[in-house]
Amino acid sequence: MAEVDTFMAGQSFLSRFFYRLLRGLVVFVCVSYTRTTIIGKENIPKSGAFLLAPIHRSNIDTPLAAAVTCRRMRFMGKDTIWKFGPIGWIVSALGAFPVSRGTADREALRRCVTVLEAGEPLVLFPEGTRQSGPVVHPLFDGATYVAVKAGVPIIPVGIGGSERVMPKGSKMIYPRKCVVVIGKPIQTVMNGTERLPRSALKDLSSNLSSELQRLFDEAQRLAGSPNIY
Repeated sequence: MAEVDTFMAGQSFLSRFFYRLLRGLVVFVCVSYTRTTIIGKENIPKSGAFLLAPIHRSNIDTPLAAAVTCRRMRFMGKDTIWKFGPIGWIVSALGAFPVSRGTADREALRRCVTVLEAGEPLVLFPEGTRQSGPVVHPLFDGATYVAVKAGVPIIPVGIGGSERVMPKGSKMIYPRKCVVVIGKPIQTVMNGTERLPRSALKDLSSNLSSELQRLFDEAQRLAGSPNIY
């Protein structure tokens, strides 16, 4: 647990209270402004760790992902943020943990596994960076690797309409309708070895990609997002 404490700050009562307060405010503003509808909340585990895997088309996807549960979600952040004490405390309270810029991918993934093994939910966008368009881009295997290594379920999430709210490169936030559709958990089995079969990870990533596309299509349809890409 000492290793967890070195980069998982924000465990105090005050930081958790701060998270509930700020999360409630941010989620309320974002959900109200975008008239967001959330479907499938019953698929979010009420206890234990899980990996939330949303579609990523806009910066607003992060607060919309936080809206799916009142539980605190963890996510990666650049370690330079923590150089400023008060700001570091705030982002830690909001669920972030530091990852060094330029750190090897395996180190970042190891920290994600440690977060999950500590029993905390984690958000990872399986497409990596923000993408554009109605088609799910090729997934990186890191998300499925982390889930399998920690032995936690993957919760796929389709977010429709967010690209119209805040397109990539835009500084404006438009009041467009969003719909979040949460899929059923995709169960994983802990391998128990240092090396995981690449074929198994690719099969899991393929299944996740197919489910994300289905959920994304449904979310886009319900949000009334035209296929204009």
